[in-house]
Amino acid sequence: MLGKQSLQFVNKPYLISSGSIVGSKEAEGPLGQLFDKVCYGDKFGADTWEEAESSMQKEALEIALKKGGLQKQDMQLVFAGDLLGQSIASSFGLAGYHLPHIGIYGACSTCGLMLAMGSMAITGAFAERVACVTSSHFASAEKEFRFPLSYGNQRPKSATWTVTGSGAFILSAQPGKQVRALISGATIGKIVDYGIKDSMNMGACMAPAAADTIKQHLEDFGRAPREYDKIITGDLGTVGQKLLFNLLSESQIDITKQHMDCGIEVYDGEKQDTNAGGSGCGCSAVVLSAYILKKIEEGIWKRVLFVPTGALLSKTSFNEGQTIPGIAHAVVLEHYHHYEK
Repeated sequence: MLGKQSLQFVNKPYLISSGSIVGSKEAEGPLGQLFDKVCYGDKFGADTWEEAESSMQKEALEIALKKGGLQKQDMQLVFAGDLLGQSIASSFGLAGYHLPHIGIYGACSTCGLMLAMGSMAITGAFAERVACVTSSHFASAEKEFRFPLSYGNQRPKSATWTVTGSGAFILSAQPGKQVRALISGATIGKIVDYGIKDSMNMGACMAPAAADTIKQHLEDFGRAPREYDKIITGDLGTVGQKLLFNLLSESQIDITKQHMDCGIEVYDGEKQDTNAGGSGCGCSAVVLSAYILKKIEEGIWKRVLFVPTGALLSKTSFNEGQTIPGIAHAVVLEHYHHYEK
């Protein structure tokens, strides 16, 4: 433990492989050429949106294993989660692997949470290799939390577009044929609730949690923002980004030069009708796999603070008039050769 809520890994896990799969809208965005697989029929050959999301998880893990030269029996644990009730995208998608399964839920922060938990398992010598998988699907998320697609409701400018995509990551105690990044630490976020009840403004729900985690991380590690090439949030979008900057400025913290948001990067805000940007568990996961890790592996970025953000939205509590709390988990990703030096 480091400081109030951070972890510094002595035996640093190696992130040795990853896989990403997305839908047609994501393929049309600025990162479209970087994803491992694109399915232009957004049901992925399945009968339902939920089955389509399960199929994405299965294929993303298959891609990550193949790229790492591994078989499913090489995995000792699978950490997985999604946005759907009882995490059915993960349970049905990964059941055929017959691996020890740890289901987790962190809303759109799930990618950061599973990487932190997987790293804890590796650094604590509880496993040699683990897989981390998450996903989201625009249609299944709309069906779960908002309106049926056939309703054709108008979306306010503050709304984000749930990314159709899945990301899978392989963590190992030993370097494989490649090392995409080292995971040197993490900061586990707290639940932060500013009393916001607008389900069409996820950025506002999550920004306070992102600010809280980033501030605590810098304090726990004794670092300044300039010590990171990038500080990357998950899916605050354009609205949440402005709020994040304002909240951190109250503590005299300026990350405007280092900040990037996966929800802003995944779509072209001018050409695609995505309002404030992208969101969903798959948002930060596919951007991490396809874009962020590429920059780290190539040594363009030496150290990155990856901070997926989640709005803990429940249709039950929301319909009962409750607020939408937020949470954010941070993971420190470092260039392998840079760290070894």
